[in-house]
Amino acid sequence: MAIHRSVWLLAAALAIVAAPLVIPGLGGEFKGADDLGTDAIAQAVPGFKPWFQPLWKPPSDEVETMMFALQAALGAGLLGYVIGRRQSSSQKNVAGR
Repeated sequence: MAIHRSVWLLAAALAIVAAPLVIPGLGGEFKGADDLGTDAIAQAVPGFKPWFQPLWKPPSDEVETMMFALQAALGAGLLGYVIGRRQSSSQKNVAGR
């Protein structure tokens, strides 16, 4: 009995999600590029003081992550809207000829 392609894809997706939870050594704290850059500078130049401080620091990492995800979703929505409008207008131009 052949297993459908979608079942294999679902199993692969579940394996990807479960792997960090099961395999030891893959866990750890998530750090973004800003944090990694700051840490690298602190190691390379001890005593370095940043030129600027953030205007507002989110109360927790979860809020910061949520705001980043919201920014990404809004950007993707805007990009999808622009591409859809351009596609729609180009189809109208072709149909009008």
